Amino acid sequence: MTRVVIVDDHAMFRAGVRAELQNAASPGALDIVADAEDVATAVAAIREHRPDVVLLDVHLPGGGGVEVMRQLGAATETRFLALSVSDAAEDVIGTIRGGARGYVTKTITGPELVAAIQRVAEGDAVFSPRLAGFVLDAFAGSIEVAAVDEDLDRLTEREREVMRLIARGYAYKEVAKELFISVKTVETHMSSVLRKLQLSSRHELTRWASDRRLL
Repeated sequence: MTRVVIVDDHAMFRAGVRAELQNAASPGALDIVADAEDVATAVAAIREHRPDVVLLDVHLPGGGGVEVMRQLGAATETRFLALSVSDAAEDVIGTIRGGARGYVTKTITGPELVAAIQRVAEGDAVFSPRLAGFVLDAFAGSIEVAAVDEDLDRLTEREREVMRLIARGYAYKEVAKELFISVKTVETHMSSVLRKLQLSSRHELTRWASDRRLL
C-alpha cells in the first residue's frame, strides 16, 4: 500500500483529490494518511506520517512547495510529486531542482494520478507530456532560467498566478473564480503586476510572458 499526503492550500481541492483517488485506486492500493494547507502543516504531517509520496502544490503559504522539500532535507525517503495548476517553465524547473520526482497539472484524471503516484513511489520520474520538454530544455541550457527568475522575483506568488491567467486570455471574473478571490482583488494584483514589470497593457503582458515561455 502506498501512503500519501495531499498538500494544497484549498480545502475543497484537497477533498476533491482525496475522493478522486479513493474512487480511482484499486482497493488497498493507496492510503491517504493526511493532508496539509501550507508549508508548516505539510512539514509536520510528513515528519509524523512518513508517507511514500506527497502530492505537493507549487504555490503554498509560507514559501511554496520547494520550501517544504528544503525544510525536510535530503534525509527523508518520501518522494514528491508536484500537482499544480501552473504549467509555467520556471515553476516546473524550480520544483524539480528543489527535489520533486515529477510534475503533473491539475487537468490530470483520477486514474492517471493514481498511476503517477505509484510510479513515483517506485522511483520513476513522471511528467505531464509537454512539461518534460521544459526540464530537458532547462538542463540542456536552452532556457535561461536565471533571467526568468530575476523578472519574476519582483512579483508575489499570487501576482504570478494572476499574471499567467491574464496573459493566457482569462477575463477578470474567470481569474477570480479560478483563484478563489474577488474581482477587485484581481484588478489590484493586475495593476501591481503591470507596474512592477513596467508594462502598460494586457497585450504587452501577454507578449512578455510568451517571450519567456511562461504560458
